[in-house]
Amino acid sequence: MTDRDASLVARVVAEDDRGAFELLVRRYQSPLRNFLRRLAKNDGARADDLAQDTFMKAYQSMHTYMGRAKFSTWLYQIAYYTFLNDQRRRFPQEEFDEAQHSSPARGPESADFAADVDRCLGLLSARQRAVFDLHYKKDLSHQEVATALELPIGTVKSDLARGLEIMRRYVEDRRSTR
Repeated sequence: MTDRDASLVARVVAEDDRGAFELLVRRYQSPLRNFLRRLAKNDGARADDLAQDTFMKAYQSMHTYMGRAKFSTWLYQIAYYTFLNDQRRRFPQEEFDEAQHSSPARGPESADFAADVDRCLGLLSARQRAVFDLHYKKDLSHQEVATALELPIGTVKSDLARGLEIMRRYVEDRRSTR
């Protein structure tokens, strides 16, 4: 945790300083929304709702933050579980199976790299998308990802390896159909 984050967290906990919390929200709002947008398969409205829920939960439980991990890692952990709970609520009749709800690959109609990345990520389970986003987009180490998602480090490494293989096959399939 940066010294600035530690100072702000301390002010929120000790003084219920909403201005300090607002600064934390401003600092992490965009990366958190992008993380949730990827998990929600580019559903911006849903990502915004989940981000708002995440920040509300973080504010309410700020006193439980112990500083063992970076503040952002703690925040991504809250966001991930907020997303999973929302998924379970959306699919109450069945046990939620991430693989079942991951979208199929869209056709190769777009040459836009960002769209291709999103298509590839759409092939992955929600957990794998979370692992990829935190590691490759948010620059968290394997250990930090494991901490944020409460996963064994071996699972994080496996998700990265399996996800890269799925994405590699997708790219090869696209090349062969051109």
